[in-house]
Amino acid sequence: MQKEGNQSTVVTFVLLGFSEYPHLQMLLFLVFLIIYTVSVLENLGMILIIRTNPKLHTPMYFFLSHLSFVDFCYTSVIAPKLLDLLVTNDKAISFNGCMAQYFFGCTFVIIEMFMLAVMAYDRFMAVCNPLLYTVAMSHHLCSVLVASTYIWGGIFSSMLTYILLQLSYCGGLNILNHFCCEFSALLSVSCSDTSFSQMACLVISMFNEACCLLIIVVSYVVIFVTVMKIPSKGALRKALSTCSSHLAAIGVCHGIVVVLYCVLRSKSSLFLVKIATVFHSLVIPMLNPLIYSLRNKDVKEAIRKLSY
Repeated sequence: MQKEGNQSTVVTFVLLGFSEYPHLQMLLFLVFLIIYTVSVLENLGMILIIRTNPKLHTPMYFFLSHLSFVDFCYTSVIAPKLLDLLVTNDKAISFNGCMAQYFFGCTFVIIEMFMLAVMAYDRFMAVCNPLLYTVAMSHHLCSVLVASTYIWGGIFSSMLTYILLQLSYCGGLNILNHFCCEFSALLSVSCSDTSFSQMACLVISMFNEACCLLIIVVSYVVIFVTVMKIPSKGALRKALSTCSSHLAAIGVCHGIVVVLYCVLRSKSSLFLVKIATVFHSLVIPMLNPLIYSLRNKDVKEAIRKLSY
């Protein structure tokens, strides 16, 4: 395998974005700009509300504030370049810029996956051990869990980025039929044998997905068994309401991942791949704050107090 680090020629990538639909460029720009703006305001607003309201200084909202931070960072890695592609003729991105975008985007995706798994464990402790919840989920433990998700994301993202850096790319312009530097798109323009890279990416992705889903499934199976033993309908309803928002976020996030990497594989579905990527990188970060606030009385009350 040829090494990328010592290439003598300058490598530049060209992101086609949605250039095959020139008549939709301005419309797409306005739609994506609105989504990105709303997403930024929602996630930063959620962080502000949680940090300024003492009533929300609990483990669940501590994790939620970090989820909002990760969503804000992830969408900010992807959206600016996407918006730029829609209004300018310069669709080039440097090799270092492309690798940096991939690294940070991949990092925040992995962090979000494991943050949702940590939040599942938090719901497990809240429902199954309510009397010991505040003691068991101490601030120290919560900080360690959050730090672990960031470290985990950084490690595996570094591994995948290193794999891409070991490949050779043809000098000059390399055309990527995408609006961001995505792993499979970069492999498609490599001059090296990518069989090992594809296998490594598959193994790492499956390992991370399996770990996340194992934590989530085990946590919610135990929660379900515990909830079914609750005799009081009011207590049962309250227990289910604490988990419904999180389950909705998990369903949306992992559902899109499955569609993106397991269903849409053929070249004929490139447009659908782009749409699914837009949904994963722009729409989900916008939906998460809504999912957690619309069914949450504490957040609604905090918003009302902040408004007045």
